[in-house]
Amino acid sequence: MAEIKLGDNETMESALRRFKRKVQTEDIIREVKRHAFFIPPGEKARLKSQLARKRNRKKVRRIVE
Repeated sequence: MAEIKLGDNETMESALRRFKRKVQTEDIIREVKRHAFFIPPGEKARLKSQLARKRNRKKVRRIVE
């Protein structure tokens, strides 16, 4: 959980910027999106294999060029 403490002479804008940066570095948004909906195990396996095939095609394309 991202948490920041407001400094003595710190503006809300700068504190908000620090908070946004901290949320990005901790990948909180990515986790929320990943858990936003249920993916059945079969669908998850199919997505994983599709990503693996895509990675391999990219790798082969880089070697050929």
